Amino acid sequence: GTVGELRRDPFAMLPFCGYNMAKYWNHWLEVGRATTGSKLPKIYQVNWFRKGEDGSFLWPGFGENSRVLAWIVDRIEGHGGAVDTPLGRIPAPGALNFDGLDVSAGQVQELFGINTDAWLHECDLTAEYFTKFGDALPAEMTAELNHLRGRLTA
Repeated sequence: GTVGELRRDPFAMLPFCGYNMAKYWNHWLEVGRATTGSKLPKIYQVNWFRKGEDGSFLWPGFGENSRVLAWIVDRIEGHGGAVDTPLGRIPAPGALNFDGLDVSAGQVQELFGINTDAWLHECDLTAEYFTKFGDALPAEMTAELNHLRGRLTA
């Protein structure tokens, strides 16, 4: 792919997958249906490289990533505070340890802010990407994308 261009395929596997990627996704959906949610792995998304309006990185850097990992472990163990957003749960105020960091309240707000227009545009791009897989695309993929759109516009 092009350097700097977002790839939507999991782990950049599309060029190496010997069959329709939609079948790969369906396999994992079937695995999920075959068990209970309590047995499935917890999934977290982190963007360490998100930039502020001034172009600087919002997160202080690699050495501080353990703070986020500590919050994730707390969540898995059932005692890390979280706030629901259209994209999922983020650390509740005070749940992520910022002690000793030079991070302002404004930076924290920007770090966890959601640009609805940008996300809705991303939904459009994802829907366009899904068309590559035709009828093999699991209906759950489109349904989840539509649920995301609904949460963003609610």
